[in-house]
Amino acid sequence: MSTQPTRELETFPNPAPERDYTIRIEIPEFTCLCPKTGQPDFAQMLLEYVPEQRCLELKSLKLYIWSFRDEGHFHEAVTNRILGDFVAASTPRFMRLTARFNVRGGTYPTVVVEHRASGWVPAPPVHLP
Repeated sequence: MSTQPTRELETFPNPAPERDYTIRIEIPEFTCLCPKTGQPDFAQMLLEYVPEQRCLELKSLKLYIWSFRDEGHFHEAVTNRILGDFVAASTPRFMRLTARFNVRGGTYPTVVVEHRASGWVPAPPVHLP
């Protein structure tokens, strides 16, 4: 069992590739460093995606997120980088990463980034009474 951070993301076969369904993963303990001050930045992240052929494996995702802990990153850059790495590993139909950073300088920055596979169109929403 690994106890070290890593940038290696593992995947597994989608058990239902014939259907669109959403996977939501809450990541409440993201940490990196402010590139200006070196002080820690904390964020709660929400990953939402519609898999194609591969799903992200949760333990490797946890170790991947941990790998940013001692690195300096601007919020916008790190959120886009993480989404890019997740997309590269799993090639989903759709993926959204929302990063809600804790207060810094009196502000609460939130960064939302998305990916849509070429040609993928979501089903229309169903509104129930």
